Amino acid sequence: MFRTGPRNLITDVMGLRVGNASDARLKSGVTTVLCDEPAVAGVQILGGAPGTRETDLLEPHNLVETIHAVVLSGGSAFGLDAASGVQAALRERGIGFEVGGFRVPIVPAAILFDLRNGGDKDWGRYPPYRDLGYESVQTAAVDFQFGTAGAGTGALTSGLKGGLGSASTLLDNGITIGALAAVNPTGSVTVGRTRHFWAAPFEIGDEFGGLGYPSPMPEDAKRILLKYRDKDHGRQMDSGGNTTIAVIATDAVLTKAAAKRLAISAHDGFVRAIWPTHTPADGDLVFALATGKSGVELTADAAIDLYAAAGATMARAISRGVFAATPADNDLFPVWSSRH
Repeated sequence: MFRTGPRNLITDVMGLRVGNASDARLKSGVTTVLCDEPAVAGVQILGGAPGTRETDLLEPHNLVETIHAVVLSGGSAFGLDAASGVQAALRERGIGFEVGGFRVPIVPAAILFDLRNGGDKDWGRYPPYRDLGYESVQTAAVDFQFGTAGAGTGALTSGLKGGLGSASTLLDNGITIGALAAVNPTGSVTVGRTRHFWAAPFEIGDEFGGLGYPSPMPEDAKRILLKYRDKDHGRQMDSGGNTTIAVIATDAVLTKAAAKRLAISAHDGFVRAIWPTHTPADGDLVFALATGKSGVELTADAAIDLYAAAGATMARAISRGVFAATPADNDLFPVWSSRH
């Protein structure tokens, strides 16, 4: 039986803090995961339309072993500026990878598309994401807001607002695993147009409503419900306004290769929570972080348990992001809590 950490947030993994910065008028924002000490990291991209920064260095065969922060941002490619703001804040604190007498903060980043979500994107010459990234570092803490916050501020799913979600799992061997997701897929997180989440079998308690699966399954459960085909709300969106970006983290001791395997396994949570997912119109991506704070090195059996928990924890985080979304002016879609 899986059980949650005390906060049921990614920050139950020792050595991590999360900061959010949002702009309600813009309907967008930035979420940063800060590592108290440099963490081993990996990445896996399975969506067909990713937007990224500093992901190549995370491959196991490349030089840099650890990173200082991870950024999730709205704003499509404009949002990649957020990592520069995070770098600036870390440099002010003397944090970075030392190269030739200089400290260079290593800050991989990924973005989601939230430009056509009803927010005011008339920002002038330069987009605001660098400043939002800087601000997100200043707010970083072990407790943070999820739902309509940070990178999930302007997120949408098929028929519902998306959001920023998080969850954690404690394993019997003392390892903690946590997930953080900015949920903005082209697909649906609920079974048809019901209130029931696809991730229901992995729910712990009533963390996203406690509804289980509908019985019987509704006729529209087999329909491919896409954001840009949503006619229920009189909206027609193009197929490019999507992407779920996420972080999976653990306090286990992992190599870079094992961190990449962790990121791969966490994508199973996308499949359990969103249908369809990993489409050509989504930039779906998972970063993996291993702080090593538990001191536990994995046996073969423990690795299987960890990777299984990664998928389950990610599925829960995705569902919680949509579950916790709150309404705002000029929303295109309703929030989950308004669905009957």
